[in-house]
Amino acid sequence: MNNISPEQVNELIKNRRSIFPKSYTEKPIPKAIIEQVLENANWAPTHKLTEPWRFKVFRGEAKNQLGVLLADLYKNNTPAEKFKEMKFNKTSKKAKQSDTIIAICMQRDPKESLPEWEEVAAVGCAVQNMYLTCSAYDIGAYWSSPGTIKYLNKPLGLNEGERCLGLFYMGYHQMPKIEGMRRPIGEKVVWME
Repeated sequence: MNNISPEQVNELIKNRRSIFPKSYTEKPIPKAIIEQVLENANWAPTHKLTEPWRFKVFRGEAKNQLGVLLADLYKNNTPAEKFKEMKFNKTSKKAKQSDTIIAICMQRDPKESLPEWEEVAAVGCAVQNMYLTCSAYDIGAYWSSPGTIKYLNKPLGLNEGERCLGLFYMGYHQMPKIEGMRRPIGEKVVWME
């Protein structure tokens, strides 16, 4: 018997929002909650049980160093004519504003027993579980996938077949409730009866 009502599930899903680091407070997230966020990610659907999600958790000084690394990667890999000082500064500032940053990584099935897109989708489902868990704990979160993630595999110490798919920023926040905006589902569905 399930103790969660359909209404509670509907409310949690409809009220989930991306909350950005500039809105985070300095209140620390207990390690036990971060562990629960990751445990819930681990229960995402996964075809052939490949469980392709991998995570690197950054807190404290390691998190600040990650911010510096991301800013440097942006600076070193952006042509001078496209470089923006504001973006460079914002990149490291986002890390400092966050309590925790989780690198979202994927381990490709070594046997390639299923298409890669299915493993990417499984990681996406794991991140949705992370988002929903953060929402339930009133923790702000957002999945960032800057162009520099393609340069993170080596600094993150990823194994062969692994790659970084983005960064999940987390922090308590004081944002007011944000109303969602979606076009009606009827515009996106064709019933075949």
